[in-house]
Amino acid sequence: MTSAAEITAAVRQLYNTYPFPPEPLLDEPPPGYNWRWSWPAAYSFCTGRYPSQLDIAILDAGCGTGVGTEYLAHLNPQAQITALDLSEGALEIARERCRRSGATNVQFHHLSLEDVAQLGQTFQMINCVGVLHHLPDPQRGIQALANVLAPGGIFHIFVYGERGRWEIKLMQQAIALLLGSDRHNYREGVAIGRELFAALPANNRLKKREQERWSLENQRDECFADMYVHPQEIDYTIASLFDLIAASGLEFVGFSNPQVWQLERLLGTQPALLQRAQQLDPIQQYQLIECLDPEAMTHFEFFLAKPPLLRHDWSEDAALLAAIPWRHPCLDGWPGACVFNCHYDVIQLNQAEQQFLTAATGQKTVAELLAEQPDFNLVGVRSLLERDLLLLGVKE
Repeated sequence: MTSAAEITAAVRQLYNTYPFPPEPLLDEPPPGYNWRWSWPAAYSFCTGRYPSQLDIAILDAGCGTGVGTEYLAHLNPQAQITALDLSEGALEIARERCRRSGATNVQFHHLSLEDVAQLGQTFQMINCVGVLHHLPDPQRGIQALANVLAPGGIFHIFVYGERGRWEIKLMQQAIALLLGSDRHNYREGVAIGRELFAALPANNRLKKREQERWSLENQRDECFADMYVHPQEIDYTIASLFDLIAASGLEFVGFSNPQVWQLERLLGTQPALLQRAQQLDPIQQYQLIECLDPEAMTHFEFFLAKPPLLRHDWSEDAALLAAIPWRHPCLDGWPGACVFNCHYDVIQLNQAEQQFLTAATGQKTVAELLAEQPDFNLVGVRSLLERDLLLLGVKE
């Protein structure tokens, strides 16, 4: 039986050999965005409202080479970011990445996330992407992080899904068999894995899945190693995922890719079947989608929260008129008539919508802005909100 200490040492060795992710270092802020890294966008997703403060503490738990850390720093310039990782090599790159791009609001710690209590502080937002499933005991890890989440705070998690990774698991096992007792010779493992893919016939399912989904990113040895020669990986089904969530003691807010979890996406052409499925409880509905679309289940990405987390509903006209509108912080192509929203949907804006978004700077209420723009109305405001172009706050 491999001990927790041996697993941790093996994971550290992998990431010191192949620091991950291997994104290039830039002398400017990173391009694009991920709305889950933006405190206003993520908090609004979880609660329906713009946060009351921006100068918060954010934890990047298992930061690797700092790709996510850098986004957190630049998307939340008023926040203080704390980043930790167990790989010295990855942390060195993360520090240099943030130094070069001008991310000055970050503190780094060489620390395993299970020991996060040693930092002696709590955080309003925790980001843990691609880490829990590599721990010796993910339940211990999620509990350690839950303990440092502030009341009313949110916790963004990404873990692997079992149903969509079965080809990967088989290749991992094949490489491990050929490595034998030399399992932790990661460079040899990468070489063997590449030879295996080259040897397999064109119609082999493992080879086809690699070529269809992963081959572009796996041209880099760091990515190939992370996927195929990792010494520790625990993949989740919906059932085991919600066991993990229950162990955290936190509240499940929702999946951060909700469009994947819409029953209508798979059953919309059969109303009777859709109605039957909608009678299932929420976890059973998720399980049904997992069964029907396993290829989409390569990972689970979701938010948890520590109560109290107050929700806001803008369905009432009076509440909407009194709201303070903010243009969504993750719009690509703004200002302009054609933008990408936070989900990279292409959005065409008419002149009135552009005018309202220009004025949505968190200074005036919706009612005040509509008084200044009589050709716009609440229907238009709700349309902007539904397309994730607008965030709404309340007067403090």
